[in-house]
Amino acid sequence: MEIILLKDIDKLGDKHDLIKVRSGYGRNFLIPQGVALLANQSNLKMLAELKKQDDARENKKVNEYKAMADQVKGVTLKIGAKTGTSGKIFGSVTNVQIAQALKEQCNLEVERKKITIPEEVKNVGEYTAVIDFHKSVSVNVAFEVIGE
Repeated sequence: MEIILLKDIDKLGDKHDLIKVRSGYGRNFLIPQGVALLANQSNLKMLAELKKQDDARENKKVNEYKAMADQVKGVTLKIGAKTGTSGKIFGSVTNVQIAQALKEQCNLEVERKKITIPEEVKNVGEYTAVIDFHKSVSVNVAFEVIGE
């Protein structure tokens, strides 16, 4: 049985994929849950239109994300943290603090889930974080941890 997925489903497929599943799984689970449609002629035409609309929306978002990435590219964020006498900070710097610094210093709101810090930040110094705006748009942001 061929179906059209309406949502991303782990280990099955992505949104708007045309896939083959067993008849019982499609008829008794996926279609009643509202996550899939039967792949008939009218639904395939609707799928083509939905893909066209999604592509246009996606291109618009990618352009916005590229502009945001260009805005952040050369900036070094300053993040204050309480430190001990040896320069070691109490706790660590997290993606929440980086998101807050981006908001304050660059007027840019970024979800904390999109920010990853490759190494653990436990000392005063300069580090880099990666912001994944989109699958195709990511940027490295330099930040400096300053003792308060």
